[in-house]
Amino acid sequence: MPKLSIDKREVEVPPGATILDAARKLGIDVPTLCFLKGYDPSTSCLVCMVKIVGSDRLVPACGNRLVPACGTAAVDGMEVESETEEVHAVRRSALELLLSDHLGDCLAPCYFACAAHMDIPLMLRQIMAGDMPGAIATVKSAIAIPAVLGRICPAPCEKACRRRAADGAVAICRLKQFVADVDLVAEQPYDPPCLPASGKSVAIVGAGPTGLAAAYRLAQQGHGCAIFDENDLPGGRIRHETTEEQLPRKVLDAEIQTVLRLGVQLHGNTRIGEETSLENLRGRFDAVLVAAGTSTPERAERLQLATGPRGIEVDRHTFQTATDGVFAAGGAIRGKVLVIRSVGDGKDAAVSIDRQLSGQPLVGSQRPLNVRIGHLQQSELKQFLATAGDAPRRDPAAGPEARFSTQEAAEQAARCLHCDCRKLHTCKLRKWAELYKADPLKYKAPRRTFQQDTRHTEVIFEPGKCIDCGLCIQIAAAGGEKFGLTFVGRGFDVRVGVPLNRSLDEALEKVAARCVEACPTAALSLR
Repeated sequence: MPKLSIDKREVEVPPGATILDAARKLGIDVPTLCFLKGYDPSTSCLVCMVKIVGSDRLVPACGNRLVPACGTAAVDGMEVESETEEVHAVRRSALELLLSDHLGDCLAPCYFACAAHMDIPLMLRQIMAGDMPGAIATVKSAIAIPAVLGRICPAPCEKACRRRAADGAVAICRLKQFVADVDLVAEQPYDPPCLPASGKSVAIVGAGPTGLAAAYRLAQQGHGCAIFDENDLPGGRIRHETTEEQLPRKVLDAEIQTVLRLGVQLHGNTRIGEETSLENLRGRFDAVLVAAGTSTPERAERLQLATGPRGIEVDRHTFQTATDGVFAAGGAIRGKVLVIRSVGDGKDAAVSIDRQLSGQPLVGSQRPLNVRIGHLQQSELKQFLATAGDAPRRDPAAGPEARFSTQEAAEQAARCLHCDCRKLHTCKLRKWAELYKADPLKYKAPRRTFQQDTRHTEVIFEPGKCIDCGLCIQIAAAGGEKFGLTFVGRGFDVRVGVPLNRSLDEALEKVAARCVEACPTAALSLR
């Protein structure tokens, strides 16, 4: 039996085993895209490269001795390097080359336009399916006060909605309001799961949107939270700068209670810097967040914090001030901004505070890896519209109490074009690209025209995401499909397609679900 070493760790494998088999036996996670156990390796993606010590060659780990030109069998005495910077750099380059030709959005444009980065498409699909518990959980994983924001937010997410260019943006804000309103009157309103008490405590100066959002997130992490506000009632500018018609106070008060019932303490009529000093809070709490709205020079002076042109000076990634253990966010650092921006700041500042309280390094909020299609041509937009509901944009009747009916909400949610990836959380290309910190923009290539084959009853095929791994071709052949799939074209133009100009429905009559499961990049996905 061959005995070899990988990263100076010895392993013995059966005859005919590959380097990939040996690595997996050692628990070394060599990345693969085009490999699937039980099928012939194609070694086409080149992300599984390893280095043979004593050789200048880098070889793919997933091949076997039956394909000596492009595969590598484990050989007795072989020394292999896998987890080195040199090998990682080669894998990263392979991933970046694949990403340069990848045509699809990982995350929808509305996700990035929302300052709180809510998973809007998921919420819309849950509304469409009648899954209100799932929808409110999705909303409140990003936004602490959605019933409020559904009424007063100027909806930057809708300005980014791709359907806006066709027949009007999806009514995202009013649908968010619909979900939150349903929850507020439910017998058991949604409470997020909270971790056990951490023994750590945070003082939050300001009970406006930033402070409420931060407290909501920190309480879920098990930290004790106390909010101090100079007013007798919480809400900050969302209470003082809106009318009853714009925002009914019973809605505002009910939503604030969803934050307080997580164990958050509220101390009104307390002006920090006068009745209580910031230094006093630092002595009593493990961290302090200043979220007291627009910061004037006088207020900053009372708090003894350094200020810049727009407010208190902070590290823009971590929200940390120059004073140890003190953070600031929202209007306190930006001046007057959209309420959704304040809520997003509170959420992000809470992440940094939690990391500090947990003894982790402060790295700030990490932007998720994302590939973008960019601007759609009219012909491309039509393909997205073909899979979405055809109802026109409608809003509820005017007035603060107006809301969609359940049927209307489902109809409006169905207008979503599903711009985000249908396999976002299982896409292997994205998984490895994130792990190896691949840059989707490293290699710029001319963008192909977006295509979407929706003729199959179960499956959607997006050729622009296909990396020509050939797994679906092998699976269809092994499954006894009459027509199956094949490679069409030559050279750089080769693509997976159906032979003899047959339809995808005819190509995948038996193993469609298996092909979708095996597809590493969401080129094939279930409807």
